[in-house]
This record gives sequence, structure tokens and C-alpha cells, in this order.
Amino acid sequence: MEDRTPHDARVASLVRLADGLAHEIKNPLSTMSINLALLQEDWERAGASRGPGEPRTPREERSLKRIRTLQREVDRLEHILEDFLHYARGGVVNRKPSDLARIVRELVEFVEPEDERAGIRHHVDLPIGLPLVLVDEARIKQAVLNLLVNARQAMASGGELLVRLRRVGTEVELSITDTGPGMSAEKLAKCFEEYWSDKPGGTGLGLSTARRIVEEHAGTISVVSEEGRGSSFSIFLPLAVELVRGEDTAHGKEGASA
Repeated sequence: MEDRTPHDARVASLVRLADGLAHEIKNPLSTMSINLALLQEDWERAGASRGPGEPRTPREERSLKRIRTLQREVDRLEHILEDFLHYARGGVVNRKPSDLARIVRELVEFVEPEDERAGIRHHVDLPIGLPLVLVDEARIKQAVLNLLVNARQAMASGGELLVRLRRVGTEVELSITDTGPGMSAEKLAKCFEEYWSDKPGGTGLGLSTARRIVEEHAGTISVVSEEGRGSSFSIFLPLAVELVRGEDTAHGKEGASA
């Protein structure tokens, strides 16, 4: 336990440093975003003062285009910053027995409207009565949501999303399968790496954050993919009752040896 203390202190120090750096970056980004919005309003108001049917000048069109480009870049930087903070913070995992089927169902219902607009059809298999798992609900929701968003991004032209939950021995398996383009062996080997992404505007932290959260829950995450057919991510989490039994057995051995 003593050997871990310096490491924990170093991690905490790095998290504080990341928070401070993010704060210093977020403030000017927010200022830029507000001023760009005001600038766009000024240009559009000036255009509205012209006579009916009078088009914008080429200079006005170029200026508005540049303003919108800057706004998109500010939004992208804010998104990257938020993903970085989620990853850097990690966080204390406060686990308690929870119904994973309910958690996943809520998330699927949350993403369904946007998926429908993207032409993605849901196929959901969440059986009732599965044993509870020991999770930090907010943290595991973030991991699962990252996988659902990843699946949507992989199916830009629509497709099928299969979400399935089942018991496998002393674990519960959650699989999220898409019918996107799939990944080559090279991409498959890199997909959980920090800051690696093959998506336009991707931060490369969604999947690595999901893996980190799952591992903090004593679980595992894996993926299989085939080019032209899609990808399937699987999260395995131990059942709450099995974790309790394991801890009781360990305490029993310690008591016997004492």
C-alpha cells in the first residue's frame, strides 16, 4: 500500500495540473465563441438592412464563411478539451449494485432520436432479471455512451445497431454492434490508443476513455471487426454477487492465517 502512495500523489498532481491548464484554455475559447457569435449577428443584421432580394456582396459571403469556420474550430477545440479532461481525471469509482439493463436502456433511448435522423435502426436485447453488477453508474454510462456515439459515427450513411446484454458465467456481457465499414487489422490494433482516430474531427479519446472506465470496474473490453461488415465492441463486467463472494473468501483466508 505504501508503494502506491507516491504514485497516487503524482497522479493527483497531474490531474490538478490538467484542470488548471484546461481552465486557462477554456476561458479564452469561451470569449472567442461569444465574440464570433456577436460578429456573425452584426454581419447578418447588416445584410438584412438591404432591400428585398439584394444579395450579399462577395466580401460579405467570404467574411461570414470565415466566421463560421472559426466557430466550428472553437467548438472542436472545446470538445477536445472536454474529452481530455474526462480522460485525465479518471476519478474515484463509487460502485454499488446496479441494474445494467436499466442503465443501457436509458442510454439507448437517449441516443435513439439522433440515430433515427441518421437512418440508424435499433435492435435491442436487454433481458429482464439479469443479476446486478457493481458499477459507478455515472462512469459506466460515460463508457457505454462513448461506444454508442462511436457506432453512430461509423454509420454516417445509416445502418443497423445491435445492443445486446447477457450473462456469461460470472460476468455480464454488453455488446454494441454496428454495420459500418469495419476496421482493417491495422486500425483494429490502434483503436484504443489515446489520441488515435480515423474520424474527421475525432479526438481519439472516446474509446480509450471507455476502456479506462471499464478497467476501473475490474472489467474488460474487446472488439472484433471486419472490413465491409462492421464492428462489435464487448464490455465484460463481473457480477456484484461474485465480487462480494471473492472479497469474503479473501477476508476468510486472511482471518485463518492470522
